[in-house]
Amino acid sequence: MLFGPKTKNRGVNAGAMGFHIMPYAAKVLAAGAGQNAKSPRERGKGTRMPGAGTDRTQEWPATGGPVVILVEPQLGENIGACARAMANFGLRRLRLVKPRDGWPNPYAQRSAAGADVVLEGAELFDTLKEAIADCTLLLATTAREHGQVKPVLSPEQAAFEMRGPIAAGETVGLIFGRERNGLENDEIALADKIVTLPVNPAFSSLNLAQAVLVLAYEWFKLASGSELPFKMNPKSGPAPKQQLHAFFEGLEKELERVDFFRPPEKREVMTINLRNLIHRMSPNHQDVQTLHGIVRALVEGRKGPAEGGILRGGEAELLRELLNKHAAQEDSGTAPGKGLARLLRRNPTQAEKILWKALSNDRRFAGVFKRNVPIGPQVADFLAQPLRLLLEILPDDEPAAAKDARAAKRAWLEARNYRMLDIPSVQVERNLAALLERIALEIEDASAPK
Repeated sequence: MLFGPKTKNRGVNAGAMGFHIMPYAAKVLAAGAGQNAKSPRERGKGTRMPGAGTDRTQEWPATGGPVVILVEPQLGENIGACARAMANFGLRRLRLVKPRDGWPNPYAQRSAAGADVVLEGAELFDTLKEAIADCTLLLATTAREHGQVKPVLSPEQAAFEMRGPIAAGETVGLIFGRERNGLENDEIALADKIVTLPVNPAFSSLNLAQAVLVLAYEWFKLASGSELPFKMNPKSGPAPKQQLHAFFEGLEKELERVDFFRPPEKREVMTINLRNLIHRMSPNHQDVQTLHGIVRALVEGRKGPAEGGILRGGEAELLRELLNKHAAQEDSGTAPGKGLARLLRRNPTQAEKILWKALSNDRRFAGVFKRNVPIGPQVADFLAQPLRLLLEILPDDEPAAAKDARAAKRAWLEARNYRMLDIPSVQVERNLAALLERIALEIEDASAPK
């Protein structure tokens, strides 16, 4: 198979090409002496690069597989990448025939990304005939038609062809050629069959490791029964029809309330289309609950009026009035104030929202104020505690009873050395810039030495 362009020699030849089996770390130490290379221990654990998908606690799959034979590979990086591709798909046995830059090669381990088990077991041979001596079936990979009368297989067909002999305990070899020009005619002649890939005929050159990966993938897919490593874990069962119908009824009721079904004569068709839309999603039990919650939140507020969510209309102002009355009557405990403060914080008035956003975005007030802070039985709309300064928003058309309650609140706070700045809500909405200047002056005054 034609793989890649010729690349400049980076190293020196290792010398004799006899048959070697020794730990790969020792090989790297020996070969690296002439290339200023360092051992894995010297380079540190970080260069081993196990990868995000590597789990050394898992057992190696018992799928067996063919022997991968690389004929005169040119670059150590490509050998390492081939080892990584083999490890991805459970292949262990790697044979190298007269690698151009010698063996071992420190560049191989760097690109293997942790596939050391493959490199450590790599076998070295002087000739291809020696490397295939024990094989009973040989498949040669090539991108070119060599004019030889041999069966031609796709990668998927090659996997089926190898399955029987491997299951019988025979040795099957996959031969890959040089990066520059692939396998020679006499090397193809040693094989039983040819494997080629359906690629772009105008650009059929594959990187060596890419070719190994395709063949290894097809083998592992067949040997493992195409079983995926994980599947979707359904956390909820299918939605029963009763639940779906209840959701439809609630949804259609709310849509009817906002006059969604227009014109009226198309209501039936629109309802059917809406139900079919949901049915096509095949929602599970949790999905329907979520959809129901979305509709309820849109209709009632985030948690509903009765549960302390966003109140409607003037209900937030009414809550403030009730809070002031409560504080005027309770001068001893703090727990009721805290509870009501939390309720107010979750239900701001429109004026509070506007002012809080302005205070948060203005650098002069960054981190100065907090919202709805309890002080004994009282609750401050905005409090700068170090300055003992409160901002109190006055609602429009405040009833006499509420004014009395607010006056009592002011007296209680001033008796404890708090300053209270009254802010009419209409000023928040109509003249916010002037209001912020006023607050800045109050802060400056409160900060001045007494």
